[in-house]
Amino acid sequence: MKRTLFSALLAAGLLSMGACNQQKTEVGEAGMNQAATQAADAANPTVDNPNVAAETAAPNPDAPVMTFAQSEFDFGSIQQGEVVKHTFEFTNTGKSPLLIDNAQASCGCTVPQWPKDPVAPGAKGKIDVQFDSHGKSGVQNKTVTITANTQPNTTVVTIKGTVLDGAAGPVRQ
Repeated sequence: MKRTLFSALLAAGLLSMGACNQQKTEVGEAGMNQAATQAADAANPTVDNPNVAAETAAPNPDAPVMTFAQSEFDFGSIQQGEVVKHTFEFTNTGKSPLLIDNAQASCGCTVPQWPKDPVAPGAKGKIDVQFDSHGKSGVQNKTVTITANTQPNTTVVTIKGTVLDGAAGPVRQ
């Protein structure tokens, strides 16, 4: 009886090990790295953007160009809890339509809004930036990184100022 039970367990163990090994196609660190790279590539496909230059590629003379009237805004001193807004205006001074993919703020207290439609060559566009000073104090310096089909593909605008603590003035840090 013990031999039968032992034989059955041994056979089940060998079968399960054999079944597991059938799925494995590559062994070792190189195979695991290649499988991880393939999985990451499948999950995050690259987008071919002809207006973005690689390190060795020549710049595209027809690429859109985002030219800002001002790339930095100082909102001065505000009371804690106030919300300030500023509109950054830009012109597409390039030769092809400008497509803004994303505008990412440096923190959650700053919210950018950007045009979702293409901005034609020579046309103007706006990026609205809102800063909420709740829970903030002292000197603030926030950036918004704009990703577009320009060369280079990122542009940064900045808002800055001082958040006062109630009626007492600036907070010492």
